[in-house]
Amino acid sequence: MATIQVDVVSAEENIFSGLAKFVALPGENGELGILPRHTPLITRIKAGAVRIERADNGEEEFVFVAGGILEVQPGTVTVLADTAIRGHDLDEAKAAEAKKLAEEAMKNAKSDIDFAKAQSEFSAMAAQIAAIAKLRKK
Repeated sequence: MATIQVDVVSAEENIFSGLAKFVALPGENGELGILPRHTPLITRIKAGAVRIERADNGEEEFVFVAGGILEVQPGTVTVLADTAIRGHDLDEAKAAEAKKLAEEAMKNAKSDIDFAKAQSEFSAMAAQIAAIAKLRKK
């Protein structure tokens, strides 16, 4: 069975490192599926769920990323995330509250920069809530 080394890291910590059969994540232009011996690739990723099918037990590992960079080499997948949270650490109530605050900040923005910052936070929280819903469906 072919496997690929997967590393998911954020500025704060190493979130996941291990062998996998398959990785799926939200690329800048749509969902990406990565198998062992994938063509080399570097691309930006959007906020959303990274799904890793582990090679050791076949279980799916789930990580939320708030954007970042993906590098794929034939034997390695590296996700450099702005923010990354393990699936079991996601808090739907916190995300919903942060989304509500971002929505209010967009309404009250005094400049384009303030609006863009609030809009970015809103989008990340909406993606996190969608990722939580996807995780619960498993």
